[in-house]
Amino acid sequence: MLRGKTDVKPLASLDLGYKRELGEEEKEKIIRDFLPFIKYTAYRLAWRLPPQLSVEDLISAGIVGLLEALQRYKEGVARLSTFVESRIRGAMLDELRSQSWIPKSMKEKISAVKKTYLELESKLGRPPEAEEVAKKLNISVDEYYKILQSANMEVVLNFESFKEKNRNEESVDLLEYICDPDAKTPLSVLEESQVREAIAKVIEELPEKEKLVLSLYYWEEMTMKEIGKILNITESRVSQLHNQALLRLKAKLNL
Repeated sequence: MLRGKTDVKPLASLDLGYKRELGEEEKEKIIRDFLPFIKYTAYRLAWRLPPQLSVEDLISAGIVGLLEALQRYKEGVARLSTFVESRIRGAMLDELRSQSWIPKSMKEKISAVKKTYLELESKLGRPPEAEEVAKKLNISVDEYYKILQSANMEVVLNFESFKEKNRNEESVDLLEYICDPDAKTPLSVLEESQVREAIAKVIEELPEKEKLVLSLYYWEEMTMKEIGKILNITESRVSQLHNQALLRLKAKLNL
């Protein structure tokens, strides 16, 4: 699978002014340039897919997001690659979010799993195994993993979720007003540091294989399939370990 660093130099000569109309040849060239990033991002998000969506649906959403981003890009507001890649991810997350409604009954099951996990961890003095949690809940291990998958289908909000109206009642995207996407305020640095410390502490308490899966997925930015090859386990098993690790984190961090 191709990694997500996009070479945008071929696009530098294009006048990507606000709402500029692009020709079909230009669109096709731009899509080809960004397609490796779009595909890679889609496969990295594939573990969140509900039954009614496929990876191809995410790729299509990413292409739509790319073209919309090019129409809305303003030079000098942010780097082209940063702006476009953010829009591509946002379009995919929007597609997932629109399909990821969780019924009340499933939310109750998720809550029960979190509660049971914390109770068993306190009793056993270690992170409980999947079989132990499932037995305590009187459900099968397969049902347990299905609950974990549902729990982790919820999508984190992004900048594109925060929209407001200006005085002319036109939609305004906050991302368009970020001058330097890499700049951080002292407060944001402090908050990020505190969050990292809290998460790092909880991650250290995870079983070794789950820690490794999180490291390879989030830090090395590998797909589930690539991780499976490294650990010599199936892609499905990687997804199970990933979902279980996330549930442990959510339970410990009260999320």
